[in-house]
Parts: sequence; structure tokens; C-alpha cells
Amino acid sequence: MSDHIIRVKNPCEPIPVDISRPLEVEVGCGKGKFLTARAAANPDCDFLGIERMLERVRLFDGKCRRGGIDNAKVLRLEALYTFHYLLPAHHIRTVYVFFPDPWPKKKHHSHRLFGTLFLNALWKRLEIGGKLEFATDHKEYFETVCECFAGDKRFERVEPMARPREVWTEFETMFREQGLPIYSAAWKSLDGDDSPLEPLTIPPEAEPREGIVRRV
Repeated sequence: MSDHIIRVKNPCEPIPVDISRPLEVEVGCGKGKFLTARAAANPDCDFLGIERMLERVRLFDGKCRRGGIDNAKVLRLEALYTFHYLLPAHHIRTVYVFFPDPWPKKKHHSHRLFGTLFLNALWKRLEIGGKLEFATDHKEYFETVCECFAGDKRFERVEPMARPREVWTEFETMFREQGLPIYSAAWKSLDGDDSPLEPLTIPPEAEPREGIVRRV
């Protein structure tokens, strides 16, 4: 197993993080084009990518090995769970969420990343003054995310980072080459109520049930 891929042996224990070094996290890091470029340009900072697709995790690992990048790792796990349970409190400098699945059909909106649970966990993990950088090609989703942050006094909207072409994600490159509009925004975390996070619960419809898997 590569040193760049984090194996979670106990999902109840936080992953190892060197709190003497700043940390930046990308949710849905894909093949690692953006995050590995950030890591190569910022050797004094650690970087963590969160990605669910195994092939993309392997490609991320390959980029790190070929580039000699030793300050970037990737975790194959669900983002909300990772932020809720596995990351240190108020330590992350920047979180990047670029071109997440917008789940455009209304019946699927509950699958979207941004909502009260994620904002609670995000604030808990960001250092005070830390930032969330967001970009999407989906206008309705962009407006929904902006409304979500506007209703939370723990965050203040700030100017998003400049992203030169050389660090565009694979999706951003594709969308821009097609001439599609890109919507970007960023928010800074402020002081707030630092109460412990409530345990996550699984809705009844998501609980595993006998007979749900067909065997051929």
C-alpha cells in the first residue's frame, strides 16, 4: 500500500494529522491535478484529498509518486463522515470543493454535500479565519450553496482564490473548453459556538435491510 493512500483501520478514531503543520483539504479530489499542484508549490503545508472512486485514488497516488510529492495524501471515504469524525478540530486552513455532483433532480437534492450537517462539521474543522473555496458549473446549485452560507453567522463571504489554468481540475478544464460559465465563491469561518457535534444518524430509508441485495 502506498504511503500516499490513508487506510482507515478504525472508523471511530481520527486519522493521523501533524498539527504542527498547516493542512488543506480537497473534497472530491479526483485524479489529484489541483491538489498535487498545490502540494508541490507549498512544501511547508500538508494536503489531504477525499475521493470515493478507487481508480481516481490510484491515479492520485501515481501523481504523487511520479512527482516526488510527500506532503499529500488521499482518503477513500465519504466526505461528511470524514469531516464529522476523523479530522482535528479547528486546524484546517482551507477546504476546496470544486465541481461536486450537483444532483440536479429535485428528488435527489438530499444527496448534495452542502447542508446543515456539513456546515456544522466544516466549521468545526476549519481554523478560525480558515476558508472554504467553492466552484461549480451548475447555477442553481451555486445559488443554493450561497443561500446556505448566507444563513449561517459562523461564515463570512470573501473573494474566491484565483485559479490559473495550470491548476484547473479535470472537470473545470472540460467545462471551460466547452465555453460553460463557472461560478465561484469563498467563505471565511468566524468565531462561534464551539459545542460538540451531535452524532450522525442514518435515516430509516438508508438503513441496510435483509433482501435488498438480489443474488443471481
